[in-house]
Amino acid sequence: MSIGDVTSGPIGASHPPADAAALGRLADVAVRVGLGLRPGQELVMTAPLDALPLARAITECAYRAGASLVTTLYTDELAALLRFTHAPDEAFDRAAGWLYDGMAAAFRSGAARLAIAGDDPSLLTGQDPGKVGRANRARSEAYVPALELIAGFATNWTIVSAATPAWARAVFPGEPDSAAVPKLWEAILAASRVDRDDPVAEWARHNGELRARTEILNTRRFAALRFRGPGTDLTVGLADDHEWHGGATTAGNGIVCNANIPTEEVFTTPHRLRVSGHVTSTKPLAYQGTVIEEIRVTFAAGRITEATARAGAEVLRRVLDTDEGARRLGEVALVPHSSPISRSGLLFYNTLFDENASSHIALGQAYSKCVRGGLGMDEPALVERGCNRSLIHIDWMIGSGAVDVDGISPDGGSEPVMRDGEWAR
Repeated sequence: MSIGDVTSGPIGASHPPADAAALGRLADVAVRVGLGLRPGQELVMTAPLDALPLARAITECAYRAGASLVTTLYTDELAALLRFTHAPDEAFDRAAGWLYDGMAAAFRSGAARLAIAGDDPSLLTGQDPGKVGRANRARSEAYVPALELIAGFATNWTIVSAATPAWARAVFPGEPDSAAVPKLWEAILAASRVDRDDPVAEWARHNGELRARTEILNTRRFAALRFRGPGTDLTVGLADDHEWHGGATTAGNGIVCNANIPTEEVFTTPHRLRVSGHVTSTKPLAYQGTVIEEIRVTFAAGRITEATARAGAEVLRRVLDTDEGARRLGEVALVPHSSPISRSGLLFYNTLFDENASSHIALGQAYSKCVRGGLGMDEPALVERGCNRSLIHIDWMIGSGAVDVDGISPDGGSEPVMRDGEWAR
């Protein structure tokens, strides 16, 4: 599951989808399905500049749904690049903590959170990896007050996406923006189930299917999952009293929301000390402007002891050195290889989409809601059950049509959960 952050966004003119009505349908899904926005509730939204048409459409839908105030923070990739070109060296250890503190205060007071994704996945390629790593760490540290509330589902939140030229060029290389951007919009709308006659009803049906899958897994009460495939033999122990979740969830304020639009996953919390073996990524990871490819890591006693990558290795190393919890898992998620996003055949270079085409794991912060009674527990109680704590939460993909998953029972017995990337039953 992806967690929205305040990051840089694309530059240039706005590019709404060719079908203007589709923009309204996506905004309606974001407000009604993604957020479940309550009348009188405030909304804090972040968006790249190129997402202006979608941000305005969401703002209109939010006010029509009774929002008391919509506050949107726009970001600009040019400003991010200017920092790396001109800022003094010491500037890369700083972040706008006042901004994240303000966002955390808004969430504590009941505001909903919405992030529009659309970043250039290769924005910082070629920049000094040391500066990239320092800037990411500073932002992660500053983001903690807001991250804890989001990861703990203290309020209702969601992430949706807008097609932007830089992102479209990554997904459709070699094509002009005039062709690539409409193609990316088409893919976003299809994956978000906005191309249906009644998107809200379609989301209700889809959420029901995901809920049924979580009920099956929660009944099984596996102690661990074992992933086997090319370059992978990984055993992920599950947190004590873990719960599987997927699709719609009830936030701590009682509002039902869909945190990720789109979503195809069911997920839970691993035990921070019970992960062993080795695993190879099956898709590139686009992280804060750097594309990290062919990740290979080895776990022992829950901790990554070896890590390599064909591209972006230095950024990966610095991510793993963020804090002690960065080398441990905070999430494991199952996604069938036949998911609509996988069937599209597209590599999105965007975790929100690519994680919903493939089973995945996440480094760092765990979701407290994935432990029975976890939303009411303090940190020591969560850690005792195996939940990981970290400044980061980074999903990366390990599933494919060649990966099998077995559930391991507390007595050591094994049963198929996935075969060749598909549900076994």
